[in-house]
Amino acid sequence: MSREIQITFDAHDPSALSSFWRDALGYVHPGPPGVELPEGADPLAAWDAFFDRVGLPQAERNTRSAVEDPDGHGPRLFFQQVPEGKTAKNRLHLDVRAAPGLEGEERMAALEAECERLVALGAARVRRFEADPPMSAGFIVMTDPEGNEFCLD
Repeated sequence: MSREIQITFDAHDPSALSSFWRDALGYVHPGPPGVELPEGADPLAAWDAFFDRVGLPQAERNTRSAVEDPDGHGPRLFFQQVPEGKTAKNRLHLDVRAAPGLEGEERMAALEAECERLVALGAARVRRFEADPPMSAGFIVMTDPEGNEFCLD
């Protein structure tokens, strides 16, 4: 029997980092528990109203955040605030499948276009790795706004 997973990020600013990954992956912020969001409603505004209702102090409002795949296929991403900064290379990273089914120059052009989009959202480009058949089709290493490594694959 398989299990669902959630991927958890330690973060300095959970709200900002979750917003980056929301935009990078086409995910959405879920609404607060027990709150039905009308079509087009802003989930982050709904969370602010929820926090007001439950009396959550302002200092505790950006301690966690999450994003979910609106189609229900990808894992939920959870962001938790931690006091320390990132100090070393990730031992685990995400591969963002930005060029499925593409090969050669067409694949690398699609990866470059996605790299530009993500840099505009706050990511940083680290290095491009050229195709090396049959073991690699080529990829681009990047970091998110808090320095977590990921690959465009």
